[in-house]
Order: sequence, then structure tokens, then C-alpha cells
Amino acid sequence: MSRLLAAAITVVAAAALAVGAALGIVALLDATPDQPNTPLITYEQAGQGS
Repeated sequence: MSRLLAAAITVVAAAALAVGAALGIVALLDATPDQPNTPLITYEQAGQGS
């Protein structure tokens, strides 16, 4: 009986670990990286500047 209980606990723990890992991966993939809103190239417009 103790082997059956140990196997059941192992299965439940493995399933919980798999679900937790899947949710963690989804959370990492859904996270957006910080991107600065600064342009790399700026162009002067006609009539502006000196």
C-alpha cells in the first residue's frame, strides 16, 4: 500500500511541477521587454533649425 501511495504522490507532484513550469514559460514569453522610445535617426525638417 505504501508503494501505491508513494507512486500517487510522485504523479501528483510531477503534474504540479509540469503545470507550474508551463505557466512560468507562458509568463516569460508574454512579458514585453523594456524598449526605449527614442529614435535612432532624426531628420531635420525644412524651415526648422538655423
